[in-house]
This record gives sequence, structure tokens and C-alpha cells, in this order.
Amino acid sequence: MQQLKAEWVLDVQNALGEGPCWDERTGVLWWVNITDGKVHRYNPVTEEQNTYAFEQFVTVVVPGKDGKVIISFPHAIASFDPETGVVETLIDGIESDLPDNRFNDGKCDSAGRLWIGSMSMSGKPAQGKLYCIQPDLTVREALSGIGCSNGIAWSVDGGTMYYIDSPTRQVVAFDFDAESGELSGRRVVVQFGDNESGVPDGMTIDDEGMLWVAQWGGAELSRWNPTTGTKLGVVAVPALQVTSAMFAGPERDELYITTARTGLNDEQLAQYPLSGGLFRIRPGVSGAAVHSFKG
Repeated sequence: MQQLKAEWVLDVQNALGEGPCWDERTGVLWWVNITDGKVHRYNPVTEEQNTYAFEQFVTVVVPGKDGKVIISFPHAIASFDPETGVVETLIDGIESDLPDNRFNDGKCDSAGRLWIGSMSMSGKPAQGKLYCIQPDLTVREALSGIGCSNGIAWSVDGGTMYYIDSPTRQVVAFDFDAESGELSGRRVVVQFGDNESGVPDGMTIDDEGMLWVAQWGGAELSRWNPTTGTKLGVVAVPALQVTSAMFAGPERDELYITTARTGLNDEQLAQYPLSGGLFRIRPGVSGAAVHSFKG
């Protein structure tokens, strides 16, 4: 089994760093600090890092149009222009009848649709859903009865969507119709056994079709073969709460890893002082391109 160790890049001390996203248009990495209501931008070449603050939780950031990015608040989707600071609400009131819920992880597919899921902030089971937001801003419910909607990735050929509902400790796969965005044929492709520390969180995929899964509470990022369900490698991360990962850089051969400080006591923070930081590895494989929202 391949074993790697992540290197520390930035000491941002995010309470809940999540959702890294590579923007090929500008050569920058975006990610969010959900509970502090912040969006981060990092240029690996210049090492310039910018932070944008908002007055509510920000859960997702993905590329949009004309240099803008799409961000999500607990119940809304908005467009954000980092150059002017202008925020334009695109959709509001999703799950407004469930004030305990909020949006969580999300990504765009090859057609420019935004897939974004929700969760209960108080841990109520099966309160979340997975939504597909069309470029025309039509909202469609794709899945329900979700505990904590997390990692999403698509196969290299685009015909399979992989998805994580964290409490299930599984990665499931669906047959994916890229034209319609419909899901079918649900099956479990990775089962996290009792010997696996933590729970599966964010996820990305490499150009060999292997999944990279962040393990919340496990201090590692793991690589899996979704065809066989076999664990292929481990990346040791000096932070207990590993949240997500994304391939970045001009060749998409650098894997950036986000982490969190939330939920850690003083003893754990002393053991993992770099928690909440941004980390990176060069795994020897490149990753899939990030798609923009086409709305």
C-alpha cells in the first residue's frame, strides 16, 4: 500500500476548512471556512493568499462566469465577484422550512450543473437532501434521507457519479446520464470498515479513476479503487479533522488537502497544532478537471 505524508502549505487555522476547488482560468485554489463565513483564495505560484468574509456560513465555492465564483450560504446560492466584492443572490429559500439544516458540499458536473447537498446542523438523522441546480437555476431534488451530504466525483468517462453520505461510512456509485443529469443504479463501491479511523468526508478522483477520500477524525486521506473496493494508499495528514482534497496546479498533479479545528479539545490541538491548515502532496498522478457553473 502506498504511504505518503502531506506537507504543510498555509497556517490558516480554519475552524471548518472545506471544499477546495481549482480555478484553471486564473490559476488559483479556492476553498471555504464554513462556520467562520470565509472564502479563501491561494495562488501557488505567487503564494498570495486572500480571504473574503461574509456574515453567514459559506459552504461551497465553484468557478462561475466572467471571473466570478458561485458560493452557497445555508439556504441560498449566490454569485460573488472577488474584484468588486459584489454578491448577487441567484436562488434563496431552499429548505427555509428546515432552519436547522444548511447546505454542505457541492460540485459541478460536465454540463455545468451544480450538485449540492444539505445536512442537519444538530445531527438529526436523514434530514438532508442532494439537489441538482440547472444552469437556468431550476432546482431539482435528486436524493433524500441524507445524513450529511459530502463528497461528489465523476468517473473519467463521465458515466458514473460517486457520492458520500458520511454517516453511512460508504461511497456509493450511480449510473450518470450526463445529458439529463439523472441518476440510476445505486450501488456501494467502498465500505469503510471498523478498522478505518474517522468517517469519509470530501472526495476527488484522479485520472486513473481512483478515489481520494478525506477521513474526518482519521488524520488521513485515503486512495481507493471503486471497481474492487480496495484501499490503495494512505496520506498521513498532521491534522485530525481531514475534510476534503482537490487536484490543482497547471498539470493538476498537486493534491491540496483542507482540514478543520472544530471539535478538537485542548489535548488534541496540542497533538495536532497545524489543524485547520492547508496541506499538499504530489501523489504521482494527475486529477480530473474542475467544471464551472454555467448558469
